Amino acid sequence: MPDQRAAAPAPALFADGRKRILLVASTGGHLSQLVRLAQRENVAADSVWVTFDSPQSRSLLAGKPTLWVDYVAPRDAGATLRAYRRIAAALDPADFDGVLSTGAAVGAAGLAWAKRHGIPGHYVESVSRTDGPSLTGRIVRGLRLGRTYTQHPEWASRQWQPVESVLGEFRRETTEPRPDSADPLKILVTLGTIRPYRFDRLVDRVVDVSLPGDEIIWQLGETHREDLPGTAHRMLEADELLEAALAADVVVTHSGVGTVLQMLDHGVSPIVVPRHKEWQEHVDDHQLQIWRLLSRSGIGHPVEVPELTREVLTRAAASRTVGHGAA
Repeated sequence: MPDQRAAAPAPALFADGRKRILLVASTGGHLSQLVRLAQRENVAADSVWVTFDSPQSRSLLAGKPTLWVDYVAPRDAGATLRAYRRIAAALDPADFDGVLSTGAAVGAAGLAWAKRHGIPGHYVESVSRTDGPSLTGRIVRGLRLGRTYTQHPEWASRQWQPVESVLGEFRRETTEPRPDSADPLKILVTLGTIRPYRFDRLVDRVVDVSLPGDEIIWQLGETHREDLPGTAHRMLEADELLEAALAADVVVTHSGVGTVLQMLDHGVSPIVVPRHKEWQEHVDDHQLQIWRLLSRSGIGHPVEVPELTREVLTRAAASRTVGHGAA
């Protein structure tokens, strides 16, 4: 049972003014959350970032000191060890006041390096983990690689102190009359960057509910296809993705925290569809946790693949996101 004495939000992770921090995270939602936490903590401008080289990371971290490491797939112990060695070879522990990570496995590498050198480490579990910690979180806690935090006070404890959620206080608002079901729509479909997982079920469903007059932009990631209407991209820079989202009538996204946060921050009310482990679409079902949280909170338009209809598209086209953080 959660320790109710831990219900109050934790103080700043790094007190005593601005600190030079090593910031370690996988690309995608982990990195998006870490960027927000770093801003909240007011870390020093010369803090160093450790992540994978991708269009998203180059866009988000432009102008920031960054150490690129090779991609670490979920639960890849060998790649995690290589990331640790890369950090150890490239960085001087005397240069840092602390290490902060939001996961995934590469975060464990950074925190293990911090512990070896006596540097304070902090691990904030992803907002998508509404029911308890991830495997990386359990490893960090079990090996005592750093202090651990949750963004959900429902499962906070002495071991997992609560911090303010990066989701903030968003809500959905209807903005204009709903388009007719036969009206053409500008649609952006974005499937994130997680490797090596595909999401063909969602792609096929969007094709099924689209009409010949629709203009569709696809950001497919690993779901490479050559049979799609519209314009298909494997990857888009973060600013390109945002530009496409703001120009679209409706955005359809997988239930990835990074993309969802970006859309909400800019007033978009996206259709959010979770990947499932059962269909080999992700390493586990954690996308269902953030999807259920959005459903309970009335944020965006969370649906399962079979529930995505033309009516859902037109409803999303007539709504926006408002609240704390939304543009």
